[in-house]
Amino acid sequence: MCFLRRPGASASWIGWRMLRQVIRRGLQSFCHRLGLCVSRHPVFFLTVPAVLTIIFGFSVLNRFQPESDLERLVAPSHSLAKIERSLAGSLFPLDQSKSQLYSDLHTPGRYGRVILLSPPGHNILLQAEGILQTHRAVLEMKDGRSTFIGHQLGGVDVPNSKDQRVKSARAIQITYYLQTYGSATQDLIGEKWESEFCKLMRKLQEEHQDFQLFSLASFSLWRDFHKTSILARSKILVSLMLILTTATLSSSMKDCLRSKPFLGLLGVLTVCISSVTAAGIFFITDGKYNSTLLGIPFFAMGHGTKGVFELLSGWRRTRENLPFKDRVADAYSDVMVTYTMTSSLYFVTFGMGASPFTNIEAVKVFCQNMCVSILLNYFYIFSFFGSCLVFAGQLEQNRYHSIFCCKIPSAEYLDRKPVWFQTVMSDGHQQTSHHETNPYQNHFIQHFLREHYNEWITNIYVKPFVVILYLIYASFSFMGCLQISDGANIISLLASDSPSVSYAILQQEYFSNYSPVIGFYVYEPLEYWNGTVQEDLRRLCSGFTAVSWVEQYYQFLKVSNISASNKSDFISVLQNSFLKKPEFQHFRNDIIFSKAGDESNIIASRLYLVARTSRDKQKEVIQVLDKLRPLSLAKSIRFIVFNPSFVFMDHYGLSVTMPVLIAGFGVLLMLILTFFLVIHPLGNFWLILSVTSIELGVLGLMTLWNVDMDCISILCLIYTLNFSIDHCAPLLYTFVLATEHTRTQCIKSSLQEHGTAILQNVTSFIIGLVPLLFVPSNLTFTLFKCLLLTGSCTLLHCFVILPVFLTFFPPSKKHHKKKKRAKRKEREEIECIEIQENPDHVTTV
Repeated sequence: MCFLRRPGASASWIGWRMLRQVIRRGLQSFCHRLGLCVSRHPVFFLTVPAVLTIIFGFSVLNRFQPESDLERLVAPSHSLAKIERSLAGSLFPLDQSKSQLYSDLHTPGRYGRVILLSPPGHNILLQAEGILQTHRAVLEMKDGRSTFIGHQLGGVDVPNSKDQRVKSARAIQITYYLQTYGSATQDLIGEKWESEFCKLMRKLQEEHQDFQLFSLASFSLWRDFHKTSILARSKILVSLMLILTTATLSSSMKDCLRSKPFLGLLGVLTVCISSVTAAGIFFITDGKYNSTLLGIPFFAMGHGTKGVFELLSGWRRTRENLPFKDRVADAYSDVMVTYTMTSSLYFVTFGMGASPFTNIEAVKVFCQNMCVSILLNYFYIFSFFGSCLVFAGQLEQNRYHSIFCCKIPSAEYLDRKPVWFQTVMSDGHQQTSHHETNPYQNHFIQHFLREHYNEWITNIYVKPFVVILYLIYASFSFMGCLQISDGANIISLLASDSPSVSYAILQQEYFSNYSPVIGFYVYEPLEYWNGTVQEDLRRLCSGFTAVSWVEQYYQFLKVSNISASNKSDFISVLQNSFLKKPEFQHFRNDIIFSKAGDESNIIASRLYLVARTSRDKQKEVIQVLDKLRPLSLAKSIRFIVFNPSFVFMDHYGLSVTMPVLIAGFGVLLMLILTFFLVIHPLGNFWLILSVTSIELGVLGLMTLWNVDMDCISILCLIYTLNFSIDHCAPLLYTFVLATEHTRTQCIKSSLQEHGTAILQNVTSFIIGLVPLLFVPSNLTFTLFKCLLLTGSCTLLHCFVILPVFLTFFPPSKKHHKKKKRAKRKEREEIECIEIQENPDHVTTV
């Protein structure tokens, strides 16, 4: 029994190897039986998916409903800022501050904003008549009550820093807040007022040519977010046509019998109808559409067409002399094991993205839809497309034309016809044999790889340049990874030519000197008359421009020469003197009194803080928030700070990166746990290295391409994990199992086997992305950049980096060479014995 075991091989290693072989053969046997089942009942497997699509497809039209709550989608679902907003709202209800300057401290509510911008070199302050005319026109609108609550100047010229008098300004911003809280009817009136406001601004712009008007309303962000879907409709159809064309052409051959153009087209349509079914299920379960879901068709197409092209390649590798049903079963056995594994990884990673650990609702909804799409994609590929493969195989076996579905004429008949007829109707192999060993070698991609590319990429003179190329790739990727920034700015999800983006750019240019007004809420009783407490308050407010009743009251006491060093005097003067003066009456809304008998107490109060900022306003506001919050725990004064923008900024970076971290960890854990259960452990090891290299490359390069870490880029990074596994896994596993003499021959064999499907799929994927470039939307720009990098980096690794690096490192192929030599020697000994026993038999052989 010594021949069963190599010297030095442990029993456990042999046991693991046997287990891997049993699992592998078991999976292949299952897929083989699945292929036989599909080939024997093609009509059933063709009809069921079609009926499901019809049933669920109607729900897309009947139950379509867009998501109207933008904050719910893109703001962290669980954040301290939302708790702070709830506390601030319970202490100081918004309806008690309706006439004050900072009524948007809790929620922006309904509003209309307009920026009036003068031409370069002009002073907007000299356009007083036009400004007042615009203001009066807004106030004359009768759709609800409005209050002019303030204005700001931008591009200010202050000649004397001590005097602080404004000489000129380039822009002026006016905000109109509506009193619409507490009533659905008022909210509807406010929505109509905002719509009329935007129309009025467009009308006034035509009347006033001496300055520009830029308007914004509370619904503008939602409208411009969903505008992307409207703008992208025609481009997605163009993208589909490009993918259909590419798949059809890449599946064609000069051989009219073995060419499969319709299978390429039907493969793309298979992915399309599975996506329609997934969308129907989403809307039936009361899902609401949002523009981030635009990425699902591209994600599903990239995975689905990979299965289509792999099945076509598997069909080409089957023996042509077998019945077509057996050929389908062999193709399933060859391809569906790996496709099942990669589909499972898709489901695991996006399933983790849909878990409660994900704090961004848009990411969670996307991942839930993607899980459904992957399951349906897998089912439709082996059922609907498998049935199409069965019918195409039957046509090929009966020698029918792959396009015209007519019998291919004999060679004698073709010889009597014109050249063009011979070209169209010839199968290309009539002069040799119909059952030749590999009749599909003339496919143009396979021919290119076999005759040209494989020899070139494995050339010893090319390898040093590939190593240098990879070092450059790694350097730029690492440099980009050091510059990652979070994309809490919601503008990155809007249509690029929308009013919201124009307004935001102008506001950033002229009104970025100060932060938003920050509410400073003291939510516990405090001894305001105590000198130590007063000093602590001043220290907390240092560095800010403060609008504070406390400071105004202290100044009032000082000017009036009144002493209020104890509680009773402090509160008595505050209530009976200070708050009754007209100039200080608005502070009544900032103090909460409680009365116990004849004694009054201050149980809570609020102040307003404004920080000085630079052009990077958002980052500095986050820094202010991170600075103030720890102080609320360290100081004796218990307070919270809040502004509506904090809801979008609060720990956004952690919230948005968590899904990709969890997905990456899930992939890594799954690959490690299956290390000794897969085809070969080194296959998993190389797969981990390849996926890590591609993922970090996409992450770094997209950062250098000015893509921030928002919900779209994070979803693309999760997809990159799967897309890279989808394409690298078959190549790597075929390499580690190859039994050729050298690593170079093994990588050539791997590229010959899987290179066609990889090149077909990535090419179709990238070509399908091109129309996204022409959609004027920041969301689709991000989607295009990330997915283009995903496809390009995967293609670079599969066809350039891995073919070279695998020739340097393990697994070694020497033992395969020794085995072949031993087998050859054994064969020679057997032949020699036969010669001695029966010399005449040798001549016949």
